[in-house]
Amino acid sequence: MACFLVSAAEAAIVTAVEKAEKKKELSAVDNNEGEKGEEVKIPFSRKLRWLTYMLWGGAALLAFEHIWHGEVVPWFPFLTAMSNLADTAEMLHEMMTAGISMAVLITLVWIGMCIAADAIVKRPVREAGQITKC
Repeated sequence: MACFLVSAAEAAIVTAVEKAEKKKELSAVDNNEGEKGEEVKIPFSRKLRWLTYMLWGGAALLAFEHIWHGEVVPWFPFLTAMSNLADTAEMLHEMMTAGISMAVLITLVWIGMCIAADAIVKRPVREAGQITKC
């Protein structure tokens, strides 16, 4: 009924953290302009952007699904489950179980993506003409 609100809330928080991290990284780059020989790595703000895309996309798809099934309406109170107390309790239970589970799963997948991306970036670069044996 409103499980998409959990992902949307996490996405809003992560978006704010991403913007702050991006600003911090830009100021660090400005302070260290002359340094060379730094290892190549993916900035943390870019990784946070991946998470925000995943969270906002999931929240949008879930919101569309809930609109399609008539659980979200364009008039107050917008969520049909808030019309009576029993439905509100069921909605809050769904948010606490399904909503949090989905948000945690998305975050775990993102952590796996970050680990894989770091491993790929740290791999030694092969020369263009080198043939590998299988």
